[in-house]
Order: sequence, then C-alpha cells, then structure tokens
Amino acid sequence: MANKKYKVLVVDDERLARKGLINMLAEFPELELVGEAEDVPSAIIAIEELKPDLVFLDIQMPGQSGFDLIEQIDFPGKIIFVTAYDEYALRAFEINALDYLMKPVTNDRLKKSLERIEQENQENEAISEKINELLNYNDRLFTTVGTKVQFIKINSIILIQSEGDYTYVTTNTATKGLVTKTMKEWEQRLPEKYFCRVHRNSIINTDFIEDMEKWFNYSYRVKLKGIEEPVIISRRYAKKLKDIFG
Repeated sequence: MANKKYKVLVVDDERLARKGLINMLAEFPELELVGEAEDVPSAIIAIEELKPDLVFLDIQMPGQSGFDLIEQIDFPGKIIFVTAYDEYALRAFEINALDYLMKPVTNDRLKKSLERIEQENQENEAISEKINELLNYNDRLFTTVGTKVQFIKINSIILIQSEGDYTYVTTNTATKGLVTKTMKEWEQRLPEKYFCRVHRNSIINTDFIEDMEKWFNYSYRVKLKGIEEPVIISRRYAKKLKDIFG
C-alpha cells in the first residue's frame, strides 16, 4: 500500500473478536485505528464523529445487522465485512463492499484485502487523469454517491455542499448523498456558465434559482427549486453571482 494513512474503525459485538482484529491491524503502519464499536447505534456515532476511511464491519450483531448500518448512513469510505457466515457474501458485494473476510481472519488474507485499497486507488487515479477535463452541462458523471455507484446528470445538480473532505450533492432527480469529491474538484470542472460558488461551503446551479434577497452584512439569501432551506451567499461571492446575471 502507499504512504497514505487510512483511518480505521472496527465494528463487532464480540469484544475478543474486535481485539484480535485490532492486534492484527497494528502490524500495518499505513492503518490508524481511530475507534471501535460494538453495535449499530455506537457505530453510527463513531462514523459521524471520527470519519474513518475504512470500516471493518461484522454482519450479525444483536439488534441490528451490519447491513442495517449501511442503510442508515451515507459513508463514502470503504467497507470490509468480517463475519463467520458465508451466506451474506453476494449481498455484501452488491452494496459495493471492498472485501468479505471469513473469521478467523488470517494475516495473509487481511494483507490481500488491504492491497485492494491501493489497487482501487490507482485505478481511480488513472480514471481521474482521463476525465480531468471540464464537464459539459449535458454530461453524465459516473461516481459513488453514498454507498452506490451511479451516474449523475450534471444539469440535474441543484446544490453541492462541503462535508469535510467530501461533498454532499442534491439533484432534482431524488439523488442525494456524500460524494468523494472536494469543493475544489467540483469548482474546477463544473461549467461556470451554470454553476457558481456562493460560499466556502456551497456551490449552486443558477438554473434552479427561484428568488434572491439581501441578507445581513451585505450577504444574500437565495431560494433554490427543490431545496427547503435557503442558501446564504457570502459577501465575498455575491459580486460573482451578480456578474453572472449581468
């Protein structure tokens, strides 16, 4: 694996199983354990607070399963299922899991699983280099939204908001969720004729503007079609938006 450090969360209801896996993970310097959880509720809190890059997730746990966890969160990172049961493998890969490890996990099998991360990253970098050109308004972008890989029509995007190292995208086709792209990446590739950064945390599609009004300290507030909450346009970006509309 490369020099990048991956933040890891281990989710398993069995304390000894968690500790055993954590001890194995400690042998890989590129991994940084940031937390552990024993059930779905504690895992949700840990993911929201710790923002791991990689989650090792047990499937059968009391109350709710690992699959239940996936349905309740928008997690743009990678998931490796760790379980004593092989009958869930097909479903695991249907939700785009990186790997499916059978207990007891061996060091060699874990190493192969982690090598997949680097392989995926290299493939993604190669794809990014090929598609680094500007997007057209009628293009479709193939990307991961939440836990699903899908196409997004550029002209369907209403609002893009910053979420740490990722972004939250809302479209007019009911597609919304975390995307593993930064605000800077979006700003560099989206067509300027239609998209405008109005705040350090927000990019809007000007085609969806319904109304705009003055707000505090020379800022503005814009109402977008399909978005309940108005978006604040900071003073810094207000002039740019005015210039777009002449």
